[in-house]
Formats: sequence, C-alpha cells, structure tokens
Amino acid sequence: MIEQSTVIAESLAGKRIAITGSTGFVGTALVERLIRSVPDCELVLLVRDGKRTPAARRTKREILNNDAFDRLREMHGAEFDSAMESRITTVAGDVTQDDLGLSEVDQQIFISCNVIIHSAAAVSFDSPLDSAVEINLLGPSRIADLCNKHGVTPHLVAVSTCYVAGNRRGNAPEALVSEGPFDIGLDWRREVAASRRLRSDSDAASREPSRLQKFRSEAPTELGAAGAPALAAKTEQIRERWVKDKLVDAGRARAASVGWPDAYAFTKALGEQALTDVKGDVPVSIVRPSIIESALAEPKPGWIRGFRMAEPVIIAYARGLLREFPGVPEGTVDVIPVDIVVASIIAVAALGPDKAPAITQVASGGVNPLKYRALVDNVSEWFTANPVYDSRGQPIVVPEWRFPGRGRVQDQLTRAKSILTKSEKVLQHLPLRGRQAEWTAQIETKRMEVERALTYVELYGLYTECEAIYQVDNLMANWNALDETDREDFNFDPRSVDWDFYITQIHLPSIIQHARVKTSPGPSKSTNRMTRMRKQVLDPQRQVVVFDLENTLIASNVV
Repeated sequence: MIEQSTVIAESLAGKRIAITGSTGFVGTALVERLIRSVPDCELVLLVRDGKRTPAARRTKREILNNDAFDRLREMHGAEFDSAMESRITTVAGDVTQDDLGLSEVDQQIFISCNVIIHSAAAVSFDSPLDSAVEINLLGPSRIADLCNKHGVTPHLVAVSTCYVAGNRRGNAPEALVSEGPFDIGLDWRREVAASRRLRSDSDAASREPSRLQKFRSEAPTELGAAGAPALAAKTEQIRERWVKDKLVDAGRARAASVGWPDAYAFTKALGEQALTDVKGDVPVSIVRPSIIESALAEPKPGWIRGFRMAEPVIIAYARGLLREFPGVPEGTVDVIPVDIVVASIIAVAALGPDKAPAITQVASGGVNPLKYRALVDNVSEWFTANPVYDSRGQPIVVPEWRFPGRGRVQDQLTRAKSILTKSEKVLQHLPLRGRQAEWTAQIETKRMEVERALTYVELYGLYTECEAIYQVDNLMANWNALDETDREDFNFDPRSVDWDFYITQIHLPSIIQHARVKTSPGPSKSTNRMTRMRKQVLDPQRQVVVFDLENTLIASNVV
C-alpha cells in the first residue's frame, strides 16, 4: 500500500522501466504518461521487428508519431526528437520467444531495469488458440524466466484482465483464480502442449492432397484470371487461412468448455497461474482492467488507438446495420477509460508488491456502475440528434433495441445469412448484366453486413451479458492513501467518471471522428474502392473484345 506522504512520480524518478506492448493502446498511453509525468525515468521498450521495419523505426513511427504525444511535442518543440532519444531505448525482441528473442547485449539492457511493465498481449477475442497461448499464457512467465536466469529481481507488473474470472455471477475478488472456489484444476503446461499439438495437427491436415486440391480450386474464384505464381500464392494464403480458422474455432470451444468467454480470457487466466508458478524470487504485481475505452482526460479527452470492443458495435448500430444486440438491460457494462488504467499501473509500479502477488482490479462496476440500458439510451439519443448519413445523403434512423437473448439474435442472423447465401447462388447462374448485376451486388453487400453483425454477437455478446461485479478493494485502498498532489496528477478513481458526460461528450464524438463515417447531409462525393470497381465492371456501356490468336475459343485461322 502507498504511505500517506508518498509521491508517485518521485518514487519512480530516475528509475529504468522496461515496457512490453508499447505499440498497443495501453502501451502507447503508458509511454507518453511516464515521459511526461515522471521526471528523469528512462524507458526500455521491447518492440518486435516488423517484416520490413526494424524495431527502432517502429518506435518512432507507431509510438512517437501518434497523436498521444501532441502535448509532449508542443512542450519540446524542435527538441522533441532529441528529448525522446535521451529517455527511450528500443530493444528488438518478441515475447513468444525464449529469452524474449533478445540478443545478449539487449538482455543486459532489459534485465538492468528496476521495473518491468508487461502489457504485450493478443487482445483479439477471436485469436487463434496457439497464438493466444504463446503470447498471453507464456509471455509473462518468459519474462520471469529471463530474470531468474540472470539472477535479478525487478518489480514485474503484469497487465491482465478482469475477465479471467470467467462466466461467473456476483463478486469477483482481487485474487488468483487458481486460489478461489471456481478453480477447476487446469494444468497450464498441458494446455500449452495441447495447443502446440493442435497447431501441428491442423497444419498437417491442411496439406492433405484432397484439401490442397480444394484450396487450388478456390484460388481462381477469389483471384480471377491470373498467372501460375499468383494462383500458387493465393492457394497458400487460403491454406494458411484454413489453419487459422481451425485454431480460432478451437480456442472458442476450449474456452467455453472450461467456463471462459473466449481464448483471450482463458489464456490470460492461465498466464497468471503460470507466472505465479515460475516467478521464483521476482516480485510480481498483477493489474486487471475491465473493458478499456477512450481517455477521460489524458493525454487528451477521447484519445483512442484502434477500435476496441464497443466501437464496432456502436458504429454498426449508427449505420443501421445492427438491428438487435443481446444484453441484460439492468446489467452492468464494466468499462474503464484508458487513462485511469494507465495511472493505476503507474501507481502499482511505484508501490512495490507485497510478498504474495498483489492483484489490483481496475473496474467501474462495483463503485460507479454503467447500466447497459443507460449506455444504449445515451447512444440512441446521441445518434438521433447527430445521425450518420447514408451514401444518398439521407440520415439513418437508428433502430430500437429490445434486449433479446443472445441465442435468439444469433438464430435470426444465421437464418438471414443462409437465405442471402442461397439467393447469391441462384443469381450466379443468371447473366451478370443490368438489373441482375445490381441485385447480385446488393445481396452480396447485405450478406457481408449480416456476417459482420453475427461476428459481433458471437464475439461480444457474452460480455454484454456478463453479471460479474469486479471488486476493487485494493485499487480504492491505494487511491485513499494518496495525497492531493498524486490524486490530481494520477487519477485512477473510477468514481470520477460521469458516464452520461463521458459517453455523449467524449467517447461518441471521438469514435465518430475515427470511424470516418458520413456525418453531414447531401450525396456522398466519394465511394470506396470496391464500389467504384463494381460500378465500372457492371456498367451496361462496358464492352468486351476478345482476340483469340491461338484457337483457344474458336477453331479458325482468323478472328
């Protein structure tokens, strides 16, 4: 716990802090906040080399060039680049590799840190099982292994998720799942071995002659007329996609079978267990946020990087594509702004852990609940007053959600998808000209919209129906021990969020800006690439000329 007079920034000043996952949403905000609010600390960023972009260049392009750094850029002016270079060291590594994929020199840099904040994660709810296992389950323990190998004991702060609690109801305490009444005795080592076998078996199955022939036959359909190299590359792409789909399905099935909503929460829970098993003398703290959304205030109101869980659903609703979505009207949607999460991580890093792994949940539901009905009402009223416009310049009227069960919505969307797919197949036998072509294009668009809506329901439906209340006793004890300076500088009190104001004045305007949807009347002056290509191909004035020089179509000497 924090002592009454402790100042967070002073306790971390001059420290060397390593961060994984710095190119992600939380990681980028964390880097910016530490640089701006903690004087003289040095950051070591573990960044994976890209296919064509080395790690150091990724740091500049994906982190420092982000608009999160606008305040720092304004503060330093022309000296911004040199100021960042003096505070940040990038090491090329990968949490899926032993020794984090670090060279001997970079290992020494990494283990010299006083604090390691591990925020790297496979955050997609539909990650392939093997990928989620290697990153979420084994990533934290690989850091502990490296520290133990070199005999060092930095404070390791591992960022997890509240949803390690699984599909439970009622209070979810700040405690290890493996030590609670809901533990079912899973062996994380066996789960790792099983996922690796599944990857190997799926890859082998994808190479069976009958499947390879099927992939080859699908390639021309997706690619059209193309040469042998392009078709071969497309065939391999289809094979890899097939393997990935198998592993995604396996992750969902395995997680559901043992009480978690998806592979993300499942592997995060086992990752906590693995870390506590192998940590040795490394002091560990675990921070569990709930659903992380745009910033309340830092680095600026509404700041967000990439779409999170709620944004795709909200945009689909605003565009009239999502007519229904499951959820419990009086249930709690546990969301938390990213700057509250970042401030809590920094506070935990400054405290130092207790002897046992200290767990801090960063959630709002237990102390400042946002009800699902209130969220939907706010979103509906906002888009009624600020509608999105269709391609003809007409305002889209948002639907009224009736909070049906998830199974009912899935059944409706599945039936709609089946009908549209059958209609597409019928129209494929008609000449692709004129009105038939327009029908085909419209049905294809509608099918894609239904598929997208079905994906949202499958991925996020369980979260809107979640009835767990995440306890934040440790979080609030830390907050209550802060002095006024720290409370002003590092706000991580969930009670400070006015949800009506946050949703309507901060979050929704921000995601509309990032979504690039049409927000003014009048016909659209631009169309997307697919629409333009389709219009060109289906133009009734378009003609085709065939030069048959090798008797491939017509047995004649001259055409």
